Amino acid sequence: MPLDADLLLDRRRLKRRLSLWRGFAVLAVAALAAAFLWRDPEGGLPGVAVPHLARLNVDGFIGDDRKLLEALDRTRRDGSVRGLIVTIDSPGGSVAGGEALHRALSRIAAEKPVVAVMRGTAASAGYMVALPAARVFAREATVTGSIGVILQTFEASELLAWLGVRPETLASGPFKDQPSPFRPLTEEGRAQLARVIQDLHEQFVAMVAAGRRMEPERARALADGRVFTGREAVGLGLVDAIGGEPEARAWLAAERDLPASLPVRDIETRSLAERTFGAALGAAAKGLVNEWLGVDRIRALWQPSLH
Repeated sequence: MPLDADLLLDRRRLKRRLSLWRGFAVLAVAALAAAFLWRDPEGGLPGVAVPHLARLNVDGFIGDDRKLLEALDRTRRDGSVRGLIVTIDSPGGSVAGGEALHRALSRIAAEKPVVAVMRGTAASAGYMVALPAARVFAREATVTGSIGVILQTFEASELLAWLGVRPETLASGPFKDQPSPFRPLTEEGRAQLARVIQDLHEQFVAMVAAGRRMEPERARALADGRVFTGREAVGLGLVDAIGGEPEARAWLAAERDLPASLPVRDIETRSLAERTFGAALGAAAKGLVNEWLGVDRIRALWQPSLH
């Protein structure tokens, strides 16, 4: 009798565990189904290929973002995307980050209409990413321009000496440790860094000249680091017109035959699970589904044959 009672308790515990896991799985599947079936506020269904415009929001510091570049490549290959609106509110970023985003947008612009809308600030790398657009809009009070490259460092050797600290540096060459906070920049080191900055600057000038269909000398004259208001930038040829997204949509309708009725969808770099559950819950849901379906065990069995 005690043995039968123990078996009965074990079966009940097992049933409760199975019911709990099944309940979690049903909730996960229901949430995923809701994400697909819930209507987009701009029209259409997420996950369903309907003609639309994509919108890329470039905000804050522009760095080298792999997920964003991958999302832009998917946008380029997506036949349901008829055009792209790039909205910009950024004071700039890294040279490499701006270049990577510029290249990705240029690839899209070669295949689909692209317009740029500058908001509060679109300076330095923030201006660079507007250059692939066929039409650039700005507010009259937008701060833009700042075409140039900057490298800043500091030198604290006198402070260290006052503190009684003497740094020691071993370098493979005379320029390996320049710039350094531990010693003044030498004239030779300054010249080498100036060479790099000048080359990066010439790359930026070439982008401006190509993007704005401007003579290189004209672009170089504007590329001295000055900022301009949107109204000034229109007069200088750095921006095409004053306006925002409504004006950009009107231009796409008139010049690229893209109806104003087309829905607009923001480019999303997060996965569907992250958008549905949030990042942490998305990871938990993925683990739950793997456990429920035995995906990891199946993958482990097949793994040797993949090498």
